[in-house]
Amino acid sequence: MERAQGRTIVVDGDACPVKKEIAAAARSFGIPVLMVSSYDHALKAEEGVTVVQVDRGDQSADLYIANHITPGDIVLTQDYGLAALALGKRCSVLSFRGQTYEDSTMDFMLEGRHARAVERRRGHYSKGPKSITVAEKNFFQHKLTKLLTVLQENVQQ
Repeated sequence: MERAQGRTIVVDGDACPVKKEIAAAARSFGIPVLMVSSYDHALKAEEGVTVVQVDRGDQSADLYIANHITPGDIVLTQDYGLAALALGKRCSVLSFRGQTYEDSTMDFMLEGRHARAVERRRGHYSKGPKSITVAEKNFFQHKLTKLLTVLQENVQQ
C-alpha cells in the first residue's frame, strides 16, 4: 500500500456502512484506503482500497489499526477507544456518521462508554445504534471530503 503525501485513510471495516463513500472520496484525492476487518466480514479490495483481514478476536481489528497508523493518517471508526488511540498518534478521526473526534471531548465520550458497559453488565441493554440514513451517508461524505480538502491545502502550503 503506497502512502499519498504520507497519508492513508484507515477504516475500522467490520461495521462500516459507508465503504462506497470512503472509496469514492479517497479516489478523488488519490489517497489510499486500508480497510481492516475480521474474517467474519467479507470485504473486497478495489482500486485504491487494500483489505486486511484479522482474526475474530474482539479487539483484533482495533489493535491492528492502532499498530499500523502513523501521524497524519485519517482513521474512520465508531469505536471511542480506537479514536482516542488514533488522536494520541496525531491522526484525524471521523465517525461513520461524520462526527469529528477531538481530544477535548474524548474523556467525556470514554466515560459515557464506560457507564454503558457497566449498565450492560447489570443486565440493562440498549437497542444499539439506528441504521444509517441516506442523509447521514451524504453528511459523512461531505465531512470526509472537507477534511481531505483541508489536509491537502495544508500540505501544499
